[in-house]
Amino acid sequence: MFKPTASPKKMLGAAALLATSAFMLTACVSNAPAEPAPASGAPAAAAAAAAAGSNAAEGKKVTIGFSVPAADHGFMAAMTDLAVETAKEYPDVELKVAEGTNDVSVQISQVETMINDKVDAIVLLPFDGAALTQVAQKAMDAGIPVINVDREFSTAQSSRVTVLGDNYGVGVSAGDFICNELDGKKDAKIGEIPGIDSLPLTQDRSRGFKDALEKCGLEVSNRVPAEFTVESGEKAASNLLQAAPQLDAIWNHDDDQGVGVLAAIKAADRSEFFMVGNGGSANMMREIQSGDSVVKATTVYPAYQAADGVRVARLVAQDKALGDLMDIEIPRQIVLYAAVVTKENVERYLPTAFES
Repeated sequence: MFKPTASPKKMLGAAALLATSAFMLTACVSNAPAEPAPASGAPAAAAAAAAAGSNAAEGKKVTIGFSVPAADHGFMAAMTDLAVETAKEYPDVELKVAEGTNDVSVQISQVETMINDKVDAIVLLPFDGAALTQVAQKAMDAGIPVINVDREFSTAQSSRVTVLGDNYGVGVSAGDFICNELDGKKDAKIGEIPGIDSLPLTQDRSRGFKDALEKCGLEVSNRVPAEFTVESGEKAASNLLQAAPQLDAIWNHDDDQGVGVLAAIKAADRSEFFMVGNGGSANMMREIQSGDSVVKATTVYPAYQAADGVRVARLVAQDKALGDLMDIEIPRQIVLYAAVVTKENVERYLPTAFES
């Protein structure tokens, strides 16, 4: 259940400060007034981009369809709740929320209903990106822009904009942190507990982790996948710990399943290693704060991706650009930064965290 450590508005405000890509995401909803007309000879696009600075001002009424997987763990619940709260900030947005489901056929049916209802845009976090690609393309072909969130479709043409956490980047960030902490220990034993192995996002995370470890001469010695749930995390960690009598570090791909991972570590009475999480949950951040946990860091995989998706969908549906860019169109892809949260900076990130 999503229990924000701060009010949704404060979380969204803090999140906007932290979420960075090739541009500042606060540009999506900039409250800045329009700039004066550019000097003679400046490109017309510059004037259009400057005029987009009032994106937060009420525009034409738009209806946005919203479909995500079931909120069966903290991260997905946060995704849903923050998106709903964001939509409430805009009187010109009606958000039609479909019931969360992990049934691909049901989610396809939800999108088909949105197409039939002729919504102005669709924000879609697919349970399985490949399985939802065809219906997303159907929406695009019907003239309804699709904002693809978190789990990518098979083709970029099936969405107008894709909003992503940096899956490869979180793997690199986790690997770099572990390399720095082990400081040249070449015989270190590294454990990895990924999420659902069949998902491209999991594969990207593992690839980034492997690449980062290779830079300091290390590799994963024990790897047991889980399924992004507490129960699967506990089972996977138990199996990993039984297979590896000695470890120096563990990277766990998901802070929700990390609750189970920590339970297994406690049950096994193991503490010779340190652990790095991923997701940015308040639970893991408090473990980091305590100073007496095996958890030393977590990488940020923002739970406000869908909220940003709603903001982007509003702009696309209203034919607006980003106020801080010269481009008169919304970019095709937005990738959020994979920060590392440690004891030194945890206070900065805790307001954006979700409860597992």
